[in-house]
Amino acid sequence: MDQPGAPNGGADTRTGRQARLRASARRWSLFASGVVAALVAVLLFSVLTRGPAPLTQQDVQAGIASALASLTPPPARSQLIYAEIRPSLVLIEVSGVHAATSAAPAAKGSPDPSEGTNGLGSGVVVNEDGTILTSLHVVDGASAIKVTFADGSTSAASISATDPANDIAVIAPVTPPATIVPAPLGNPRSMQVGSEAYVVGNPFGLVGSMSAGVVSGLDRTLTPEGGGTTLHGLIQVDAAVNPGNSGGPLLNRDGQVVGIVAALLNPTKQDVFVGIGLAVPIDVAGGAAGLPPY
Repeated sequence: MDQPGAPNGGADTRTGRQARLRASARRWSLFASGVVAALVAVLLFSVLTRGPAPLTQQDVQAGIASALASLTPPPARSQLIYAEIRPSLVLIEVSGVHAATSAAPAAKGSPDPSEGTNGLGSGVVVNEDGTILTSLHVVDGASAIKVTFADGSTSAASISATDPANDIAVIAPVTPPATIVPAPLGNPRSMQVGSEAYVVGNPFGLVGSMSAGVVSGLDRTLTPEGGGTTLHGLIQVDAAVNPGNSGGPLLNRDGQVVGIVAALLNPTKQDVFVGIGLAVPIDVAGGAAGLPPY
């Protein structure tokens, strides 16, 4: 007996099976794509959220050092200035000085019998050959001059030039030290009232002392009590100046020498500081040593 439609039914069956296979393949393809996308997302998340590498002992020590450094304040400007000028500072001891020869009696070297001298003062090295600038009243009339350098070496010295109009003397050591450190020189005309000012010297024989203040006046004039040469164009400072500071350097905020200490003023007639010190500008003082003008 004939079975109409059988061949067509078989074809339909095969077509349905193929359709189901294609559908299943699409589902598996979508599933696989989802799995791959999920893996990629997990990898990206891991990379983006990865924590820092563990610290090593070296990292810890570097961090501690950095923290301690931040807690240590930098040195004061005055410390840096002192360190720069100290190698150029000179102690001057003189014998045979008569008080009447002082151009500025209130600032003359203070006697120190324990040292076997008649006077003490200060000076500053300004040339590579060891040339020293000081105040004339510190060495004027001396029968012998002894200088002590920052390294502790000593030498006899002699006056090589003078400028009485400005109370300046140039002295030369007989035996300069092995290492000579000239002081840096600055422009005194850059100093204004209120500018930082530092005085370094040997007050009362206290070697290598420093005082700080400001410029408190400019273009001052001083006539020593009892007569003597009148000094003009002086720089006035309130940094402490006492006997033994005479001839020492006046410094600006950069540690440069802008003057040579010449005198202190005291209305009580005592050789102690009450607020006014005076210095000869270095462009004037340096002329006696042949230094270039500023």
